[in-house]
Amino acid sequence: MVNFGKKLMADQVEEWKGYYINYKLMKKLLKQYVQQTQIGGKDCEQVLKEFSRILDDQIERIVLFLLQQQGHLSRRIEELGAQRAAIMQQVDTSRVFQLREDYREVGRDLVKLLRFVDMNATGLRKILKKFDKRFGYKFTDYYVTTRSNHPYSQLQQVFKQVGIVAVAGALSRNLAYLEHEHRGSFLSIYDNPSVVLQDPIIDQVNHAVQKLTHATSFMQYLGQHALIVQDDTPSGSEDNVDDESYHFMSLMLNLVNTFLYMVNTYIIVPTADDYSVSLGAAATVCGIIIGSMAVAQVFSSVYFSAWSNRSYFRPLVFSSIMLFSGNLLYALAYDLNSLTVLLIGRILCGLGSARAVNRRYISDCVPLKIRLQASAGFVSASALGMACGPGLAGFLQTKFTIYSLTFNQSTLPGWVMSIAWLLYLVWLWFSFKEPEHFAKAAAEAAARTSQPSESGHQESANLEEGLAQPLLLGSEERLDDNSEDNDDEDAKSSHEPATSFASAYKLLTPSVKVQLLIYFMLKYAMEILLSESSVVTTYYFNWDTSAVAIFLAILGLTVLPVNAIVGSYVTNWFEDRQILLASEIMVLIGIIMSFRYTPHYSIPQYVSSALITFVFAEVLEGVNLSLLSRVMSSRLSRGTYNGGLLSTEAGTLARVVADATITAAGYLGTDMLLNVTLLPPLVITIVSIVATFCTYNTLY
Repeated sequence: MVNFGKKLMADQVEEWKGYYINYKLMKKLLKQYVQQTQIGGKDCEQVLKEFSRILDDQIERIVLFLLQQQGHLSRRIEELGAQRAAIMQQVDTSRVFQLREDYREVGRDLVKLLRFVDMNATGLRKILKKFDKRFGYKFTDYYVTTRSNHPYSQLQQVFKQVGIVAVAGALSRNLAYLEHEHRGSFLSIYDNPSVVLQDPIIDQVNHAVQKLTHATSFMQYLGQHALIVQDDTPSGSEDNVDDESYHFMSLMLNLVNTFLYMVNTYIIVPTADDYSVSLGAAATVCGIIIGSMAVAQVFSSVYFSAWSNRSYFRPLVFSSIMLFSGNLLYALAYDLNSLTVLLIGRILCGLGSARAVNRRYISDCVPLKIRLQASAGFVSASALGMACGPGLAGFLQTKFTIYSLTFNQSTLPGWVMSIAWLLYLVWLWFSFKEPEHFAKAAAEAAARTSQPSESGHQESANLEEGLAQPLLLGSEERLDDNSEDNDDEDAKSSHEPATSFASAYKLLTPSVKVQLLIYFMLKYAMEILLSESSVVTTYYFNWDTSAVAIFLAILGLTVLPVNAIVGSYVTNWFEDRQILLASEIMVLIGIIMSFRYTPHYSIPQYVSSALITFVFAEVLEGVNLSLLSRVMSSRLSRGTYNGGLLSTEAGTLARVVADATITAAGYLGTDMLLNVTLLPPLVITIVSIVATFCTYNTLY
């Protein structure tokens, strides 16, 4: 992985070199300030003022150059517009073609300018983070608050570029007019925003603008839910997955695995309380039944993540076998009259959770150009599975016996899912294709073990080649390498992936910790709502299993429409951190509304509060994971202990604690269950809101 300092130097436009952020100087100053404060030469307040002034100078130089270049581009577009008006009065195909090329040339320069701003914005973020890390001081919070909220803010010009986006709009509009008028059409880009002009330069401009402004769409918003984190400094060779090695059927098998697992998770929710009662336990033991799967998933996520470093096929086969066996035991527990067998079955299902493999496959084996769609497919499959699980349970309201095996609303979910996983296993066995890089790695390993002598000759050749290089050049390169290695973030070790939970935890900044806390909170609140719904609605409203299933299915079906609205519109109007905070507050309101304040607890109160809690928790999840992917260290984008695993573990742990809370609260009586189980998410939500306020200015 190329560190940012080297990437900045390599990607600079030669004639603009003097206008980029002086990243190397800023890092050098940071080191000097650290040394001076340690020996008492300067106090923190003096360092703060000096560094702020230097940053202001850097930003001012960037902004003034940016405005100058915007002016140049605007004048060129204006001149081309005058030419376009003249050409359209006298139709001349050759001149139209030349004018189109002139517009595209402006587009190429605009892309360079957009990348210029993006590189500088990234450099500023990194420098601010370095300052906080070196001094243990919330300099980012101070600097962003004082600079971005000022009426003469130059920082806003870098991070919220209205002018440069307007130039991009003018270019797109004029190129589109040129194309449409040439065809005899009078449509504007504003008449049909969903139709994008098919032009490679416009595609580059749109991509650069979206990256710069964090503009989003429904597809992008869904893709962010998957938390398939990319390196923050990708190189041109990043996408090493070509179209030939990509296997569509293998991707589909991963998405189907995701869908079936989510169905498997939630299909038992409407009937888990009845099942526990039929086995002689209390209805609230449903919390343990539902949560036992999550307990096992805490451990399975780790070994599946590690296993996916070597293979995808074998983990998926193992997952299918475990889920088939677990569901079979879940179904047989009724006739065996054994709660233990039922719990073992659910634990086996949890041990078959291959979501880490599904995520990793999309990240490693899907070409970059369709990775966003694949990520969105992963999230959509999860959402549909979440809705279909309870809905399917609602259709399994029957009872019959075959060869002393009982098939009823409690056991049928197990039978149905065991058959589904068996069919999936057969499909997987014959259709999945292991990625080529695993086969190549195995072949190389075999070659190394079978031909040790050749390996030795190669090492000797490499040594001779190294000795043949000019000594002076080698010394200079080594000095340069050493100077890079002396920097704690540019050293090779600082780019290695985390090798344990402890090392991963050390990479978590306060803002990342807060985002993981928020993720824990929203999963906790959602699990409480879903898992206890059957017990609560039966106790207060006498709902049967079908009514509970319909209610849960409706909740699940809100996921995609809500994400469509938020992803297509809301995230383009407001900053992610604003949506994050507003969603947290709405989740808090939903939880407060859910409490039973009077002896009479009404259906409208329960349904409305559940909808508010669930819908805004879904909104919160998307924005939370979007922010998490931006503030998380790039070292957590790969390896076993990656960002996806951390978020999965946080969410799974929340589900475990929530389900345990339901069972524990059941000992106090069903009449107290609702209020007792709502207290922990209430407290955690308040804490997360306070924590969000404390780190608000680092979420940009």
